[in-house]
Amino acid sequence: MSEEWDNKLVIGQKKVVPKVTKKETDLNAARRTGTVVATDKKISAGGNKAHQGTDHQRIAKLDRENEVAPPPKIAPSVGRAMQTARMELKLSQKDVAQKINEKPSILQDYEAGKAIPNPQILGKLERVLGVKLRGSDIGKKLDASKKS
Repeated sequence: MSEEWDNKLVIGQKKVVPKVTKKETDLNAARRTGTVVATDKKISAGGNKAHQGTDHQRIAKLDRENEVAPPPKIAPSVGRAMQTARMELKLSQKDVAQKINEKPSILQDYEAGKAIPNPQILGKLERVLGVKLRGSDIGKKLDASKKS
């Protein structure tokens, strides 16, 4: 019966598991305590095997040739027309944004010429500001008869 007890697992003691470390301090601490230390140096560390040699340059060149052009930004003349019409009405960007149910940041992007033109937003802005923002005569006042 005493043999059975010797082969049993004792609760409370942890199994010794090999530790992997990248720090020099941990390695030195293990050497000081007399622990068995094995060091392996990775030879191909950090290399992307899919892009070794000049192959990645050829792929990058192909990517550049096939890139889709970014969508056109709004013309600076539209932004200036919006800003002058807004100033004439003595409205802030926040007020105009509130009237068209959009965020003030969208209005800032339109006035700065950073936004991608959206016909729905431009239509709302034309009605609120009373200025033409699409077509050939940008900045021209809308006719009062067209307003309903």
